[in-house]
Formats: sequence, structure tokens, C-alpha cells
Amino acid sequence: MPLTISVKSRKNPGKIPAKPATAGPAGFRYTQSPMAHSDSRKNQPAAEVAPPRNYMTPEGYARLKSELLQLLDVERPELVKVVSWAASNGDRSENGDYLYGKKRLREIDRRIHYLNKRLDKPEVVDPAARSETDQIFFGATVDYIDAAGAGHTVSIVGVDEVDPARGHVSWISPIAKALLKRRNGDTVKLMKPGGAEDIDIVDVRYITVATPDGATATSDSASSPATDNR
Repeated sequence: MPLTISVKSRKNPGKIPAKPATAGPAGFRYTQSPMAHSDSRKNQPAAEVAPPRNYMTPEGYARLKSELLQLLDVERPELVKVVSWAASNGDRSENGDYLYGKKRLREIDRRIHYLNKRLDKPEVVDPAARSETDQIFFGATVDYIDAAGAGHTVSIVGVDEVDPARGHVSWISPIAKALLKRRNGDTVKLMKPGGAEDIDIVDVRYITVATPDGATATSDSASSPATDNR
């Protein structure tokens, strides 16, 4: 008579439900625990997650590119010369110029790496190129009134273009998330630390967003601005 082998779980003294028996050598029959299939699922590669979108205005793109070129063509070469000169002055462990220069050089290299990544695949959106609409997308400048009756103006820009003093807010900020896809005249709820607040949208427009240093868009950044609905 064929023999069926069942396995008991330490956590569950009862028998684990067996799958249909499989014939083994010498007439033995064995069953496989469901845990084996669970382990095999864990080993399956996870689905790839798409990288976050990298929206920026032409002015924001121009500012980042200008900073990158300044670091690569001016600041880093000059600092390398200083570090080399300081290294030739003897004991580096007590050489302030050398130690500071090396520290500053690491900071510059980290910033260059960051800027290269941000400028690798940007999605440059020119607000001024959008057709007339009262719906809010990336690049919109919006006037709204809060629950206390105070007026505010914000421009929705890239994460590297945030400037609270100018009302420039990131497109992933709470205020931007509350406003995106809404229209002039809508009342929306803004989630704040103290709770939800109703705000009234009173104007939506698309204009060039000025940057703090007055950088202007370059031809390669604004030649084909994305204009899909964001």
C-alpha cells in the first residue's frame, strides 16, 4: 500500500494541506508544503519602478546648466590648482589650505554629480508656450484666497526651482497637489498641519517664471518644450 508522508508545522500542530501526491522511488508518495511555493515567489524579480518625472521650466534648466558649467570650467579647476600648491608645502596633516581645499573639492564633486543627474533627462515645460486655458498645470501662476481672506500668488515649478520668497513652489508640494488640474473659480481643500483649509482660486495664468539670478533659457532647453497635461 503506497505511503503518504505529511509534514507538521511548528507553529500549527495540525497538518499543512497537502498538494496532490507525486510518485516517488520504491512506491513512496510525498507531498510538498505550500511554503515552498511561497519561497519561490519571494525569489522572483520585483517589477521595475519608473523614475519620478523631472519637470522644470526653461529658466530653471538654464540656471542649473549655468551652475554646472561654472563649477566645471571655473571653480573646480581653480581649486585643483590651490590644492596642488598646498600639497607641495609639506606636511598635509597640518596644512589648512590643503585640508579645506580637499573638503571643498569633495563638495563640488558631489554637486556636479547631482546636477548631471538632474540635467540628464529633464522634461522642460515652457509656461509661456501653453495655449490659453484656466486649468492649472505645471508652470501655472495661480492667485488664490485662503480661509482668512488673505490673497496669495504661487507659481508651480520644478523641485530645483523652489523659492518661497518669490512664491515658487514645487509641483510635488501640498499646495501644488491641491491646485493641479483645478480651474479658475474652483474651491479646493489644502491639507495643512492644523487640518484641511478651503482656498478659492481667483486667477490662473501662464507666464515666464523669473529665476533669482535672472538666468535665461538656452536654445537647447526650450527648443521642444513639453506641453502635455501635467
